[in-house]
Amino acid sequence: MTKQTVLGRATQLAKANINALLDQAEDPQKMLDQLIRDYSNNIEEAEEAVAATIGNLRLMEQDHQEDVEAAKEWGGKALAASRKADELRSGGQTAEADRFDNLAKVALGRQLQSEKEARTAEPTIAAQTEVVSKLRTGLDQMKGKLGELRAKRDELVARARSAQAQNTMMDAVKSIDVLDPTSELSRFEEKVRREEARAMGKQELAASSLDAQFEQLDGVGDRAEIEARLAALKG
Repeated sequence: MTKQTVLGRATQLAKANINALLDQAEDPQKMLDQLIRDYSNNIEEAEEAVAATIGNLRLMEQDHQEDVEAAKEWGGKALAASRKADELRSGGQTAEADRFDNLAKVALGRQLQSEKEARTAEPTIAAQTEVVSKLRTGLDQMKGKLGELRAKRDELVARARSAQAQNTMMDAVKSIDVLDPTSELSRFEEKVRREEARAMGKQELAASSLDAQFEQLDGVGDRAEIEARLAALKG
């Protein structure tokens, strides 16, 4: 994956309107789950690409620093050779002095080459630094969007569960209507009332039978009294 592709994808995903996507989805929860998986995969790919880009930038920075240090080192060598040449020339050693001057020229040539290489790398390093900054910003936006997606998903699931619980409760309430005379509760109450009426009927029946028995006992007593008085008259 090239850095341009990663940067474009990061920008596209960061600008995605989640609410608009949810409005168009037949099953928002499944859509969010799929988006979360896609975002997670894209973030992993982007992280690898950004890491590679940063690595290349660091290598260029190291090469640039080496060129800068090499230019400084060759400059020091040229200065030392030039001073040695001046010292030898003042002592009359012209041939040896020329040799050190030539060494100074070689060192200056190396210094110039290192400086050119360092200057050539600087625009590329600056451009890559800007790219890395944009990639990091895009990656942070992608991670933020992933967090937003997860929050939306959790909120949606919680709302769906709450709605399902409310619907279940309302269905249960509708199935139990204590004011409905045809409900199970009303039928049970009517059955209890019938049993109570039967018990009252039996009590009344038992009471009337007992009264008749006592009346029969009273009749037997009267007849006995009559017979006794009749016997007394005859005697």
